[in-house]
Amino acid sequence: MRLFLLLVIAAIVLGIIGVAAEGLFYLLVIGIVVLVTALVYLGMHMRGLPSHHPP
Repeated sequence: MRLFLLLVIAAIVLGIIGVAAEGLFYLLVIGIVVLVTALVYLGMHMRGLPSHHPP
């Protein structure tokens, strides 16, 4: 879960810098890619967890 939060924070920071700084649009794109990667990681992590349903 720490990796997910770190990736989300990195994506937000890169996105803000990419929007705020003129000529650094590629940072926004990298931030979006990192965010998508974090969401895929979360989906794979949540899928691997066993569900706790009563028998």
